Amino acid sequence: MVPMSFSEHATLDDASRRQLLEVAWESIRHGLAQGRPTRPDPADYPAPLRVHRAAFVTLHHFNGLRGCIGHLEACQPLVLDVADNAFGAAFRDPRFAPLEPWEFDDLTLHLSILSAPEPMSFSDEQDLLRQLRPGVDGLILTDGGARGTFLPAVWESLPQPRQFLTELKRKAGLPGNHWSGTLRVSRYYTEAFGG
Repeated sequence: MVPMSFSEHATLDDASRRQLLEVAWESIRHGLAQGRPTRPDPADYPAPLRVHRAAFVTLHHFNGLRGCIGHLEACQPLVLDVADNAFGAAFRDPRFAPLEPWEFDDLTLHLSILSAPEPMSFSDEQDLLRQLRPGVDGLILTDGGARGTFLPAVWESLPQPRQFLTELKRKAGLPGNHWSGTLRVSRYYTEAFGG
């Protein structure tokens, strides 16, 4: 049982961050050796890592993106989410071939722990753009069957709100100038760290 004092909004201490990074690296090593992620027992970890929270794992090989997989909503204890998504980023990102052993030593790994998404209210695109917080907001955009997300880190390469929103629409499979009355946007923030 996780004490009520730990919530999905609690900031992780340095020891918990180190443990999550170790879990992520171990899941990738295990994937290279066994072809599957590790399954850490949440009972072996402190309460903040047993709380159900969503996470993304991003891998870079030298300076290039090598994989990014995660969940937008909490579906399991954080330690398991990190193990599964580290394996997924290394071996199941459809944009890349599965990680090869020779790439491992040159990888960098970045974790983003997500807050719960909060639906945004807006009257039109201009109103939505005014509400965006560059460098802070991660966004989930949906319209019909189209869905896409950008983590807050994407603001580094798309610093203007209009550009950020346009590219998010494209990522969701919509035209960059798309707008409709059924478009929905939720925002979240992340606690991000790497190692």
